[in-house]
Amino acid sequence: MKITATIQARMGSSRLPGKVLADVCGKPMIQWQIERISKSRLIDEVIVVTSTNTADDVLEQYCRSRKIQCYRDSEDDVLSRVAHALVEYDVEVHVEFCGDSPLADPQIIDEAIGWYLKQKRDIDYLSSAIETTYPPGFEVTIYEADVLIETNRIVEADDHLREHAGFNITRFPDRFKIASMTAPQHLREPDMYVEVDTDEDLQVLRAIVGLFTQNGFLDFRIADVIRLLKDNPDLASRNQNVVRRWKSLRGK
Repeated sequence: MKITATIQARMGSSRLPGKVLADVCGKPMIQWQIERISKSRLIDEVIVVTSTNTADDVLEQYCRSRKIQCYRDSEDDVLSRVAHALVEYDVEVHVEFCGDSPLADPQIIDEAIGWYLKQKRDIDYLSSAIETTYPPGFEVTIYEADVLIETNRIVEADDHLREHAGFNITRFPDRFKIASMTAPQHLREPDMYVEVDTDEDLQVLRAIVGLFTQNGFLDFRIADVIRLLKDNPDLASRNQNVVRRWKSLRGK
């Protein structure tokens, strides 16, 4: 069974343009994410899914120069963009990521995939983004490619929520079996933000990565990030007041 991860990424972010190629301690932000996802024992390939906007030419060039798979399609219709990528690459099981989450944890990813595969007969969609329990920035979403391809067919072409991909699956609970993955108590930090939406977030990310890498600690995981932010409350508070647009789409 082929398990493929995609990263939805583009240069035209409204709040922080160019963030996916922004430098973070010597390498682009998206490279951190690709490398960390690639450490998963269960994911077979990683594909960057970006738009056909000319602003994203540089992102495609970056990927191609490093032999990273890159697929381009609609800028605004993210649902069709991702669904078409799954068809193009003949994906069976899809693990969905957004480019604003560079510190994806391979251990959490593999735990989620393992749970999904064991329960595959009983669930169509598994996500830690239904309810916010892990620190935002560590989300994992998994489903069969055919589920998103079907969702792409049934969501109206002018539906404004087509700007999201897998989220649209959750809109059809009578059609698909939805399961929520929640964090164990020691990782439950829903108000600790490790995602990158704004410059404040980027500065926090750079500080986190810098504190680990200056000590030669490159394989840090979610528990290490939580511990570091608890030990450095001033750092954790720097992006606490950033408005998170995704909050309107999910539970607390």
